[in-house]
Amino acid sequence: MKVGSEHFRTIWETSDALETRAVEIIDQTRLPFRFDIVRMETVAEAVHAIMDMLVRGAPLIGATAAYGMALAMRNDTSDENLGDAYVNLLAARPTAVNLRWALDDMKNILMPLEPHQRLKAAFARAAEICDEDAAQCSAIGDHGLELIRGAYEKCGRSRPVNILTHCNAGWLATVDWGTATAPIYKAFAAGIPLHVWVDETRPRNQGASLTAWELGQNGVPHTVIVDNAGGHLMQHGKVDMCIVGTDRTTRTGDVCNKIGTYLKALAASDNSVPFYVALPGTTIDWSLRNGKDIPIEERAETEVTEISGLTRGGDIETIRIVASGSNALNPAFDVTPAEYVTALITERGVCEASEIALAALYPKESKI
Repeated sequence: MKVGSEHFRTIWETSDALETRAVEIIDQTRLPFRFDIVRMETVAEAVHAIMDMLVRGAPLIGATAAYGMALAMRNDTSDENLGDAYVNLLAARPTAVNLRWALDDMKNILMPLEPHQRLKAAFARAAEICDEDAAQCSAIGDHGLELIRGAYEKCGRSRPVNILTHCNAGWLATVDWGTATAPIYKAFAAGIPLHVWVDETRPRNQGASLTAWELGQNGVPHTVIVDNAGGHLMQHGKVDMCIVGTDRTTRTGDVCNKIGTYLKALAASDNSVPFYVALPGTTIDWSLRNGKDIPIEERAETEVTEISGLTRGGDIETIRIVASGSNALNPAFDVTPAEYVTALITERGVCEASEIALAALYPKESKI
């Protein structure tokens, strides 16, 4: 996608020689006020990028973990170092299933190789994972485009299609295109008039800081709303569909996404608004049947009690918004049961949120 007039992915290799090759990312903690690029040269820096949310979103976390394994091989290609890198990266974020998927993929490829073969193979496979993710997201966009086209026909082509999204499932959460935003970008490029309601998504404001920023960079009409405004807009017929992403989806179609997603699904159900979830197959956890078994990350209180922003003087500052002595609870995700999901938009097509439907799209993967 574009930043200004220049195309960017969210993660890429440098052009250094293989032995000194680094990986660069966009520091998402600085957006939307600063566009900073961070260079990673060690696995520890990759762990930091994932844990402290310089990179966000399940697919991008997986891609960063893959490159973290490659960086670990720069100076030590031993079995012990490979194992240590795997463990340290896996511990960085507990909820996004793409993290484990990417690490397992890298480990399965690297372990059978001779140590001197691992560095080249690691960077090659990490690059493939990135290309595969971009292709999957593009395909998600193609399938989701038809849903938006259908909504435009339903309203008689008389007005823009109003889409509500929550958190950031844009290209900043993937390698390119995004999941929930891919259909939006494809529909916008196809000339379908649309408008996006962007939940601010407290406590870290990924909607206001990231989704709104990238939609603006790519010229897509949008409006930022407070999290609790979505139900009101649905009651008044101002939302044609919801499209969100997911960090982990069970084999039965339960969806784990940023905290607040469940409430949007309830409001959508009460107001007969279609509620779609966009995801690549790598986000499906075939080992789980019940969303209640998904580990929910609890993050620091300060993400709730403090907020960062741009001062009138042009400085980025963090201030406290909660009275001293008040505690805060900060679960990062919630689970939306499959019954509230109208359909899943995958790279292989659109299906209902059910075990039978997912298994039909992913027959090989579902047999575990």
